Amino acid sequence: MGDRVYTKEEEDLEIQSLRRIISAYLNYPDAAEKDVRRYERSFKKLPPPHKALLSHLPLKFQRIRWCISMNTSFIMNMLQAFEPPFDMIEDIEPDHVHTTENTHEHSHSDISPIGERRNISISLGDSSDFPNKSHKLEAPSLDKEETHAECSLRSTMHRCAVQNCDDKLCNGDEKASCDWKCHASMFSVSLVDVDKVRCIIRNIVRDWAQEGQRERDECYKPILEEINRLFPDRTRGRPPSCLVPGAGLGRLALEISSLGFVSQGNEFSYYMMICSSFILNNTREANEWTIYPWIHSNCNSLSTDDQLRPVSFPDIHPASAGITEGFSMCGGDFVEVYNDRSQEGSWDAVVTCFFLDTAHNIVEYIEIIAKILKVGGVWINLGPLLYHFADSYGEDEMSIELSLEDVKKVAFYYGFELEVEKMIETTYTANTRSMMQTRYTAAYWTMKKKNHGSKAVHTDK
Repeated sequence: MGDRVYTKEEEDLEIQSLRRIISAYLNYPDAAEKDVRRYERSFKKLPPPHKALLSHLPLKFQRIRWCISMNTSFIMNMLQAFEPPFDMIEDIEPDHVHTTENTHEHSHSDISPIGERRNISISLGDSSDFPNKSHKLEAPSLDKEETHAECSLRSTMHRCAVQNCDDKLCNGDEKASCDWKCHASMFSVSLVDVDKVRCIIRNIVRDWAQEGQRERDECYKPILEEINRLFPDRTRGRPPSCLVPGAGLGRLALEISSLGFVSQGNEFSYYMMICSSFILNNTREANEWTIYPWIHSNCNSLSTDDQLRPVSFPDIHPASAGITEGFSMCGGDFVEVYNDRSQEGSWDAVVTCFFLDTAHNIVEYIEIIAKILKVGGVWINLGPLLYHFADSYGEDEMSIELSLEDVKKVAFYYGFELEVEKMIETTYTANTRSMMQTRYTAAYWTMKKKNHGSKAVHTDK
């Protein structure tokens, strides 16, 4: 991707952002506990007849606490396995003192403001059970929200001191290795940051649980069938290459690799990358972990059992999925990582799923996709146009929001020819047993790069 030397100031900004993300994960149990206490306060305010009618609710609250502890167990195991790319302890000065005053509801469903983006190479760690992996984070993202799902959840702060470290994080000889986690928890956590952790839990269901199979069939299956059709002759000696920008937790990139492609997932969010690394590199067997993803909202539940139902994952063992050698995950901003001369004409296919609308400038995304594809290469896309920065009102913010018709015109301008087009109804991190279902009518297409992006204007047929 090209090497670059970073200044001390740039590296310090990366470290601060990563500490904030780790702190958000560490804050998960206390943020969730605050919600439960709010439920209990409301229950206590009920008049006696109403309280008697709902006498089962205190037991529900205790069950929720147990579910929170199970989610926390997974998070702590995930963090224990994570090896940060920087010295996370040196020169630590907390940027803010933790408070619990900021308790307003966060209801924005898209993306928080983006920070600076830099290319820093780090390894995800080795695993003897994953011999064919070559996972690299080439340009870790630290600020961008990663999901289309609604994140209207409350958050608060988690306190942890090095001298009184929680034994869920470390014990005995492991204490030194977890000091950076304890230090990270000294940093302030925003509502948006803790909400992102809850969104990650729901994304696990979408990508790695049996319960998410229907959603994967709606979103991933058409893509997998199409790329399988377009590349019928795949040999181990010269497998075709496929890039998956916005890869999230990595399932689609892994499925493409399993078809016999050299597949690389690209993801901007460090929240996503930490979790995908753990699932891909540290899973020992299918359904090893159990989480409770739907406990953070009491709204639209058909029953308490539905709200508190467990979800086991991963539904497959990644190391046994038959991936092609060369499968990798590359972290970083798509524009910065792939708008590089070394990437020009490098890929046989680019697959974008719920990705295009994450752009500040969608024209730039399309231009880079055209640039990195070989002549004759294919671009398969599925997703809505829920532009993630459309509601950003800062003077320095940029958001180009095009209609589907204009998106296709831009693609034609950069040398693409439309071969397949249809609309597909689907969801994103949906709770299948909720009374409220948000469905997208997503645009699906296959386009082929017919030239080198000569910018000759095309017209619709």
